[in-house]
Amino acid sequence: MDAVITLLVLSTLPQLVVSQAPSVASFRAVAEMVSGDSRIFSGESVRLRCSIPAGHRSTWTFRWFRGSEQLSQDMDSLTLWKASVKESGKFYCQGVRDTAVGNIYTLKSLPVEINVDGGWAILQVPPHPGLVGDTLTVTCRVRANPQLREVILYKDGVEVMRQSGLNPHFNLNNLTLKDQGLYSCRASWDIDRRTRSVISADIEVQVLEVLTQPALEIVAGDNLIPANMMRLICNLQYNARAPAPPIHYYFYKNNQRLGIATSENHDLVKQTPGQYSCKAKVPELGISRLSEPKSFGQETGPVMMSPTLHPRDPWPLAPPIPTPDLSLLPAVEPTAAWPTPQQSSATPTFIRPTEERTQSSDPPLKPSQPAPSTLLPTVHLITQTPELVDISEESGDMSGDSPDIYFDYMSGDFPDTVPK
Repeated sequence: MDAVITLLVLSTLPQLVVSQAPSVASFRAVAEMVSGDSRIFSGESVRLRCSIPAGHRSTWTFRWFRGSEQLSQDMDSLTLWKASVKESGKFYCQGVRDTAVGNIYTLKSLPVEINVDGGWAILQVPPHPGLVGDTLTVTCRVRANPQLREVILYKDGVEVMRQSGLNPHFNLNNLTLKDQGLYSCRASWDIDRRTRSVISADIEVQVLEVLTQPALEIVAGDNLIPANMMRLICNLQYNARAPAPPIHYYFYKNNQRLGIATSENHDLVKQTPGQYSCKAKVPELGISRLSEPKSFGQETGPVMMSPTLHPRDPWPLAPPIPTPDLSLLPAVEPTAAWPTPQQSSATPTFIRPTEERTQSSDPPLKPSQPAPSTLLPTVHLITQTPELVDISEESGDMSGDSPDIYFDYMSGDFPDTVPK
């Protein structure tokens, strides 16, 4: 009886091992188009192929899907022969390998979309989005390829190009973000002494920036970051064609550069209050983008703070003003007060003579002219607007420390001593 129980336990061990084996690999199959186009006429054919990334080559079989529906094909290629409109859809593939512990499946590939058109005209565009500054070529195809007399290109229903002759291609030169939209084409040709005209369905054209504007992320208080330190992360999207030139990252505090350029999009700095920003630069393409400033440890926005001034207090750090001899002046009358950042209970006034005025040689101010102002200048915080320009790095402060100033408008503090 013991021998029978032992044999039964040993016979179930392989089943337990199979149930614990991973069924999905960590890599993804790749589906690509090897013939035809992503937009074809009904009756035309297209061929797709599935492959496994290098380094994982073994004996694989394949599964094909249109949407969530699994197709009967199990080879590495899939052909839509004389496709019909109902065969349109997004196609995926997946690799399957038989092992001693059961089947291993790759992740499903990214989709390849096929559109089968039953009409007479198709506007074909490249499968990848256009990039700012590039040239994008679109083609107006007509079923049976007649000799065209005229072809018109529309964007969002408005004509943008027109050309005569057999050339069905349109070049969108020096792309900008404004070139995004829905495009279609109209083609006309002569047959049996009559002119026939057809128009295609709309298709979306995407235009991307090579380098998007960075967004700075500040991470502080993380267990993986040393105490009193924080991580600056420069997030962006880089859409250059392969092989893409490298990006150089720069980090700034209060518009002063922190350290040197780095090939990584993050940096570890000390936690100190200030305005932080980052810049991404691709020297080989002559492109540079700057993020919006982000505050850490201080209030955001152009906030100006200053101490309360009493009526007899001089303006901070202003040169001394000699007191006039009042005995030499005639009677006076009160005039406008000097403004202070925070209004005090008593208002200091200026004095001026009230004796008989002499005629001024200056013309009187017209109502549309602003009166001369005697107010102290207002301090504005300047924020830098990102532009697609190449900013020189040689003039930056490599120490990362901000220069000394007489009064810190962001913290509202005065230094103990005035730098000379």
